[in-house]
Amino acid sequence: MPPKLTVLTCAAAVLVTLWAITSIGDAQRLVIASIGAAGLLALALRDLVAPVRLAADADGLTVVSGYARRVRVPWEDVQVIRVDERRRWGLRSRLLEIDTGDDVHLLSAMDLGADVWDAADELARLRPAA
Repeated sequence: MPPKLTVLTCAAAVLVTLWAITSIGDAQRLVIASIGAAGLLALALRDLVAPVRLAADADGLTVVSGYARRVRVPWEDVQVIRVDERRRWGLRSRLLEIDTGDDVHLLSAMDLGADVWDAADELARLRPAA
């Protein structure tokens, strides 16, 4: 995760928390601000606990699964690495898809801090020939 985005998420969490505190007299605003603050705090905490979502070496991959659990995947368990690109409502999304047979790990450019095509190329370079 890009550090600037983590800092921005933390700052937004603090601002929305302050908004929740100042909304104590208005129940509706307090509920909305509290839900927003909780969500932003959860995202900020995830970014601080697991800032690196994907790491690769000669032995395999380490992928963050779920909130912040790290899963080690040996190269021999990786079946397919591809970029899933979709267009919907005038928007284009790209995800790096790592299929291990039992699990599919999906990572965005925001998760990787790099373009998904570049990450896929780098993983192909690091992956030992079968």
